[in-house]
Amino acid sequence: MASISRRLIYYTGKCPPRPSPRYAAPRHTPQWHRPISSTTARCVGNDPTDARVDEKAATVQPVENVSGAIPGEPKPSEVEKTKRPHLTRQERREFNMDQALRKLSEDFNYLNPDTVREATRQGKLDPTVGDEFEFVPENAFDIEQETGKLGFWAEGEEEMGPDEDYYGDDLTSLGHGELEQHRELREYARLAAWELPLLNQLARPFQLPTAATPFRFRYTSYMGEQHPAANKVVVEFSASDMAGLTAVQKNKLIKLSGPRYNPDTDIIKMSCELYDTLPQNKRFLGDSIAALLAEAKDGKDTFEDVPFDFRHHKPKVKHAFPENWILTEERKKYLEAKRAETLQLQDERLHNDLLVDGEKIIARSLPFVKEPELVAVPVGGARRR
Repeated sequence: MASISRRLIYYTGKCPPRPSPRYAAPRHTPQWHRPISSTTARCVGNDPTDARVDEKAATVQPVENVSGAIPGEPKPSEVEKTKRPHLTRQERREFNMDQALRKLSEDFNYLNPDTVREATRQGKLDPTVGDEFEFVPENAFDIEQETGKLGFWAEGEEEMGPDEDYYGDDLTSLGHGELEQHRELREYARLAAWELPLLNQLARPFQLPTAATPFRFRYTSYMGEQHPAANKVVVEFSASDMAGLTAVQKNKLIKLSGPRYNPDTDIIKMSCELYDTLPQNKRFLGDSIAALLAEAKDGKDTFEDVPFDFRHHKPKVKHAFPENWILTEERKKYLEAKRAETLQLQDERLHNDLLVDGEKIIARSLPFVKEPELVAVPVGGARRR
């Protein structure tokens, strides 16, 4: 914010000079304003009948500026001029202008670079920003690097020193991400070129399952990615493939399986995903199958009085293809003969003009159609009567 003297000079230059009443009369008479109160305004220390003293003015000590003079205190010669009652308004205005110019010169002297440099060297307040801001040296924001100690974010690692300066010759974070993706693709390309052909040595010919391996396990893999269903194991086996079971024991095994049994395919399907690893889930399924077989072979209760309950199974309706729709050789010959007869009838109608042709009808009807007569209409249009 500019000082009072600068604002005074600025507004003085903006306002046009008022002519002196000695040479010219005022253009208009100022309007009389009614005061808010009829009581005369009095200040502390200016009223001779008031014995109070202005404490704020008494406690303020005069401060010398750079030039050595006390700012705001007029000189003796100036005090004498202000006490002279014979000064005109123009002379008083010129006197105020001289005071403002003198104050401005003192401010310029206070803002001298040599003065600022000397105050900065002595560590005093920065005169360019005012007294309400403290001077902060340039090295106040330097971060000291502690050597031999672990930082807060180091997490047990040794300090690697300050970061290198960036000169605009490095990639951005997005560029480094693209480069990392390119490295990953090249890594998989190398594996496909050099490692995958070696898997041929581990290949084994397919063999049908025997009676010794009636169980079929199924696993789900997501190519190394974390997934909730990655630890699920499914096992399927047929009740008829279980060796050593009689008809009564087989029926008891089906009744114990409950909704896990499919009567259409005669397959029992079980799954487990209770544990975090595949071997644990597979072991749980093996123990469950062993418990079912042991219970089915137990002759204390054969469950013969318990009926089969297949309400959980909803059989799918399979529509059979109609035999009449099957294309035999005789039906193919019949269809070909019928298509040839249809084409022959269409050809006869086309050459005998028996087919309705829209283009020919329009071509024959155009010469007999009267063209509409053109009627001239005025530019403004006909007026309605």
